[in-house]
Amino acid sequence: MNYPKTIVFLCVLALLLPLYAAESRQAAAGSASTFLTDEPYTIGPGDILGISVWKDEALSQKVTVLPDNTISFPLIGQIVAGGKTVPQLKAEIEDRIKDFVPDPKLSLMVHEVNSMFIYVIGKVTSPGRFKLNESINVMQALALAGGLTPFADEDKIVIFRKTKGGEQLYNFHYGHVSKGKDLKDNIMLKKGDVIVVP
Repeated sequence: MNYPKTIVFLCVLALLLPLYAAESRQAAAGSASTFLTDEPYTIGPGDILGISVWKDEALSQKVTVLPDNTISFPLIGQIVAGGKTVPQLKAEIEDRIKDFVPDPKLSLMVHEVNSMFIYVIGKVTSPGRFKLNESINVMQALALAGGLTPFADEDKIVIFRKTKGGEQLYNFHYGHVSKGKDLKDNIMLKKGDVIVVP
């Protein structure tokens, strides 16, 4: 029996659409996971926080984290916000404010992320400070800086990272990673990381 071409086309389309949708979901999940990190976001200078206490407009406001990592909030005054996660800061404010507000129902969120900076210096096309809205890896950061210059020593790149215990160094071999080798060296960057390209 001969079926009209339109019916055949629609049948093939109906069979292919679920497969395409599944592949699209997998691709989207993969690209999203690129920007996920195991650690929660830590608040930093310049970030704008929204803090509110339920049914109390006087205690609902936006505050900016100052360069010394502090914020000011009614009743409790100055408090260190930088270096803490949202749940940590929320718990501390609730603990300090409950002397003035019984059983406070407080919400806290980061309205603007303005402290997520990395630095790329040395023999790249456009060295400088880069503000990020999401986590990126070393290769992506080098791309943001315009890539390496012809005079760069691509296998002696170093990433400097400040930690609570001091400073940590990571070696990065651009030549290996660009060829699909030593991919573990293509680490996800953190706030304040400095990439040095000699």
